[in-house]
Amino acid sequence: MNANQRMEEIIEEHRKLKERPSLLLHACCAPCASTCLMRTMHDFAVTVFYYNPNITNAEEYGKRVAEIKRLIALLQEEYGADIGFLEGAYEPERFYEMARGMENMPEGGGRCFACYELRLSETARVADETGADYFATTLTLSPLKNADKLNEIGSRCTSPNGALYLPSDFKKKDGYKLSIELSEKYGLYRQNYCGCDFSKRTEE
Repeated sequence: MNANQRMEEIIEEHRKLKERPSLLLHACCAPCASTCLMRTMHDFAVTVFYYNPNITNAEEYGKRVAEIKRLIALLQEEYGADIGFLEGAYEPERFYEMARGMENMPEGGGRCFACYELRLSETARVADETGADYFATTLTLSPLKNADKLNEIGSRCTSPNGALYLPSDFKKKDGYKLSIELSEKYGLYRQNYCGCDFSKRTEE
């Protein structure tokens, strides 16, 4: 069973029970969050969690934070959506410490997997701390990200008696295409690199 199908089954299970569980949704940027929110905000009480120490340029980081807040406000206004926002600590030094010794690895390899774990483990911790029923990540929307690896890491980050990891592959069913359409609709800032110095060098 693929991750997207499992997510839809979980959603349907809660619909049948007339439940609306809480979801802490880790978000990397507004364009990726757009599709993910459209697919979750009607069935979950969503709080967007912005924790991305890999965005090592402070100006870029601030721009992405502001844009995701703007997106949330637009969705709240248009749909009356129940969407909260929580910003994690901005700690690029933690990312650099994690990446030590992996600086020359290619994009999409071991350094990226470690970065996934850094962000998802913090999301899981905050989900437990805030009492969320589930946690998930928008990272599975990107065709450049390894959704299978993200789901493996997310499941591993789940703590006993804590928030459950919501499996996803948001790029399924034209999810990435939808994010482009929504970005155009709302005039969202679309960056051309993941956020860390290493990915930026790849694009230059």
